[in-house]
Amino acid sequence: MILSHLAALTIAVILDFFIGDPPDWPHPVKWMGSLIHRLEGMWNKGKHKKTKGIAMLAVVLFTVGGLTFLLVSFFFQIHPVAGILAEAILTSTAIAQKSLKDAAITVYVPLEKGEMENARQNLSYIVGRDTDRLDEQGIVRATVETVAENTSDGITAPLFWALLGGAPLALIYRAINTCDSMVGYKNERYLEFGWASARLDDAVNWIPGRMTAVCMLIGKRPVYFSRNDAWTIVLRDAKKHLSPNSGWGEAAAAAILGVQLGGVNYYKGIVSIRAVMGDEIVPLNKQHILKVNEIVDATVPIFLSLLWLGGMLYEMAVSWL
Repeated sequence: MILSHLAALTIAVILDFFIGDPPDWPHPVKWMGSLIHRLEGMWNKGKHKKTKGIAMLAVVLFTVGGLTFLLVSFFFQIHPVAGILAEAILTSTAIAQKSLKDAAITVYVPLEKGEMENARQNLSYIVGRDTDRLDEQGIVRATVETVAENTSDGITAPLFWALLGGAPLALIYRAINTCDSMVGYKNERYLEFGWASARLDDAVNWIPGRMTAVCMLIGKRPVYFSRNDAWTIVLRDAKKHLSPNSGWGEAAAAAILGVQLGGVNYYKGIVSIRAVMGDEIVPLNKQHILKVNEIVDATVPIFLSLLWLGGMLYEMAVSWL
């Protein structure tokens, strides 16, 4: 079964690299979002919000996992090749390498043309912070941070779980991540209701987040540091991030590029001071958007190779036992 998962997730990476997520195609994440929105509207009220939030999470995960399992099983009953292809297509909807890089390019292109307002507008579609007053460095920093952080959330983590449980587990991961992105906020409305979603998202990203940082440093040689020095920076700075996982990708990207990420952000006019990541050898500029995309492209094949290595070792161990 591991070998079929490996074949499917490899095909999924290829499909996503070339096709991505066309905006007019149906997408499971949109359906997940609709289900989460409906349940949140019905249950995020009155008493026992934490319990209701756990129930919402359970309903979403059982629905997504169950439907995906039934669909994949149906195609495997027809033929193993049909099953692998079905699993690959479903897994490809859980990863977003092409979409992530394309989103960064939509910010880079207007910056290159000197169209700051367009760059700010396009950036606002992919980040939660206020973008209307950002200068070029602020726009670049936000873009690089988003790409670095979402390399794990949007690519490597779903592939990690796809190895362990195929498309059902990959889409369960995506459902957890979507729940967290919709209700996992520490504000009055979601503090209790989104508690379970936020904690589970932290748990399922713990291993992939750290693996991603390692793969970033293997796949792309740091510009101004040795790999050992870059890894020292990652170990120093990753733990400073508010998220137990997001700091690993950001710190690795900062160390590879020789820039400093983090600092002051604004969310709906409210200041948020984030820990800084990396040592500023050079100031951020628009070319760093292209360079962080290169880091993504170098990271994914390394991560995929590690999954193949782990899967083959597992199969050998099972055969030996």
